[in-house]
Amino acid sequence: MFINNFDPVAFNLFSFEIRWYSLSYIFGIIFAWIYCKKLLIKDKRILDLFDDLVSYLIIGVILGGRLGYVIFYNLGYYSKNILEIFMIWEGGMSFHGGLIGVIIATYFFSKKNKINPFLFLDLLALSAPIGIFLGRISNFINSELYGRETSLYWSVKFERIDNALRHPSQIYEAIFEGIILFILLNFIFKKHIYKSPGLISSLFLIFYSIFRFFIEFTREPDVQIGYILFNLTLGQLLCFLFFMFGIFLFYRKK
Repeated sequence: MFINNFDPVAFNLFSFEIRWYSLSYIFGIIFAWIYCKKLLIKDKRILDLFDDLVSYLIIGVILGGRLGYVIFYNLGYYSKNILEIFMIWEGGMSFHGGLIGVIIATYFFSKKNKINPFLFLDLLALSAPIGIFLGRISNFINSELYGRETSLYWSVKFERIDNALRHPSQIYEAIFEGIILFILLNFIFKKHIYKSPGLISSLFLIFYSIFRFFIEFTREPDVQIGYILFNLTLGQLLCFLFFMFGIFLFYRKK
């Protein structure tokens, strides 16, 4: 058993609290940007445009992630507390919403520069697990998105939540959606198994959805939503939809 009593505040800068959640976004973007620029991108035009794309992506991630959480997970609450929608430092971001935001931002950027958006989306798919890994670690530190009760010897007691022993579902996700997904996609890319633009993006949707769907069985459902259909969570239903889109995209591009 491990006792989680981490402080969600990493440090204080003057009168501002710098939280682990914010740092995970900042360093996730920085590390993914470095990885793409230094190791992945070989085409000069893509390299020249990539820096400009990053600003679009930041807006897409933040707006999409926040609006996705508000709409998918807690619309009733935020419809009565409109101003709290803007308090993103308090947490509350949806991965699927952020993904939609990134896709839309990349599409408009690519259309503006008259380039195939999948050339960028494949790069983002290859580097996104870096940010996912850091994000899930920050979820663990924050004692959020915690797991269901278990008696396994690696269980965790989240002292900020209760005295129950729970699955460290955030760590499961960090391993599978972060480390394993990163290794898998980059192995496929570097071995040139699939060359058509868009195939890596489709595989990202497929593998991420599979990993997240099954890990959700160890994760406590959102209190305000609970279980929805066939005893599945909202996250699992969203994963199913994105999985089906990934399958469609895979066969379309293949």
